[in-house]
Amino acid sequence: MYLHLGQDIVVRTSDIIGIFDLDITTTSKKTRDFLTKCEKDGVVINVSDELPKSFVICKSKYDMRHKVYISQISPATLLKRTNFIKELSL
Repeated sequence: MYLHLGQDIVVRTSDIIGIFDLDITTTSKKTRDFLTKCEKDGVVINVSDELPKSFVICKSKYDMRHKVYISQISPATLLKRTNFIKELSL
């Protein structure tokens, strides 16, 4: 299954490590440090020019590095699109 993150970006749901709320998680210094390091390493992909609401960490199929996608779509909407919440209730 695939997940549309915004614009023309689609990722495989099996490659998703986590979906995070940008407002809540960036209150932690560790998360800010992680995102700063990812940006310096060149693994951050900004999906939108709008106000970002979430970030999605995905494993890369071609190398050992992960990718971090910054999206304007809320984490709740992204989770609904993955049907992950429905699978948890089974």
